[in-house]
Amino acid sequence: MDREIIEKNLGSNSGVGGYLWAIILSKTTVGGVFMAFLIAHVLYKKGASLSVVFTYVGASAVCRIPMTVFEASLFGIKFTIIRLVVSLPLVILSSIILGMILNRIDYRLSEV
Repeated sequence: MDREIIEKNLGSNSGVGGYLWAIILSKTTVGGVFMAFLIAHVLYKKGASLSVVFTYVGASAVCRIPMTVFEASLFGIKFTIIRLVVSLPLVILSSIILGMILNRIDYRLSEV
């Protein structure tokens, strides 16, 4: 993807839409959290904000489609919806707080 597209949709000026895009992208991630870390690093290098990157990683651990379907079949759809409604705002809130703290100290991910 082009850097301009990532900066527009997931950058620091993306607003709430950046978090929604991160959650949607995380639902489709194949390979679990291990792949999510690699994709998150690429997103950051292409201009995504730290808080959106943290939201992507957190949401990929919480709400991938195969895991959600398995959970709904095992525990029921009501439990799954309640868990997602409770956990996703907490992931976003913690990502925003962590992003603000790291931006305040001008943190940058190291190049590998």
